[in-house]
Amino acid sequence: MRSIVILTGAGISRESGLATFRDADGIWAQVRIEDVATPEAFRADPGRVQAFYNARRRALLDPAVGANPAHLALARLERDWPGDLLVVTQNVDDLHERAGSRHVLHMHGELLKARCTACGRIVPVAEDLTPELVCAGCDGAGTLRPHVVWFGEMPLHMPEIDRALARADLFVSIGTSGNVYPAAGFAAEARAAGARTIELNLEPSEGASLFDETRYGPAGTLVPAFVEDLLRV
Repeated sequence: MRSIVILTGAGISRESGLATFRDADGIWAQVRIEDVATPEAFRADPGRVQAFYNARRRALLDPAVGANPAHLALARLERDWPGDLLVVTQNVDDLHERAGSRHVLHMHGELLKARCTACGRIVPVAEDLTPELVCAGCDGAGTLRPHVVWFGEMPLHMPEIDRALARADLFVSIGTSGNVYPAAGFAAEARAAGARTIELNLEPSEGASLFDETRYGPAGTLVPAFVEDLLRV
């Protein structure tokens, strides 16, 4: 076993103090997707959309928020694993990078980046975005949006992810609900290519039957133990 692909979702960042989306008390229980997370919403009311993501960005940059033991364990695995390892995350936070992971693909974008709708330029951003900001690349006003994938948009890095799944020996899903595609289909895709599949989650996902092995509990406990087992083999 040489090549590992790891998919992470909101469950791995929950223990860092970040809100999830689909839990009963999650973000989508408090605000309508159609109002803040679609291209149509941005065109109709960019200020409202920017305010929503500004609040999330400020929460991510709160000094109390940081990488937790699950993130740190995956960074250790990347350092010590003798083969290939890729983390594919549905999360728009940077906690994997803060922990030290370097091979990370953000399929749903990154909250600490902005993208210009006119010229496509992507830039780091830590401050609030407003409709009045001007893009430094094309001087367009009101064109900067959060570099996140909204509903109705294509996830990022899919060709690279598909190639990694096709050659993976092990696929591990951590903290995902299993009901958001295309990520929900990754386990079946990896399994069809011959990979062993493992789910680490707080509770069974909707796709739990697709996994050869399942372990349930908090990510901060499960993931370090799993990494320890894997590196001992």
